[in-house]
Amino acid sequence: MSDNNSDFGAFVSGFLIGGLVGAAVSLLFAPQSGEETRTLIYDKGIELKDQAGGVIDDTRVRAEELAKEAKYLAEDLQKRGKSVAEGQKKMSKKEVEPEKKAATPKKKDDTAKK
Repeated sequence: MSDNNSDFGAFVSGFLIGGLVGAAVSLLFAPQSGEETRTLIYDKGIELKDQAGGVIDDTRVRAEELAKEAKYLAEDLQKRGKSVAEGQKKMSKKEVEPEKKAATPKKKDDTAKK
């Protein structure tokens, strides 16, 4: 499960860095006036902000899904553990009872003989 998280984090990082590098290169090689460049920078900034917001939302949703899955798995594991413990308790009682009865000394009624 942690491999999936690190792969997703690498994807998000690569996506954002690639977007920034692409925007910078396009601005450096664009033959336009300063006003047009500033407008383009502003527009690209808004576009990148929107993209980052989408990635953040996707990441939040994925994190919530993983948290729910982890909670479900933990509860399931707890139930299984209780079931196994109860089964072991019953088995040990069944095995101990005959030994316990055999180890208990039988009382003799001394008054009946007199």
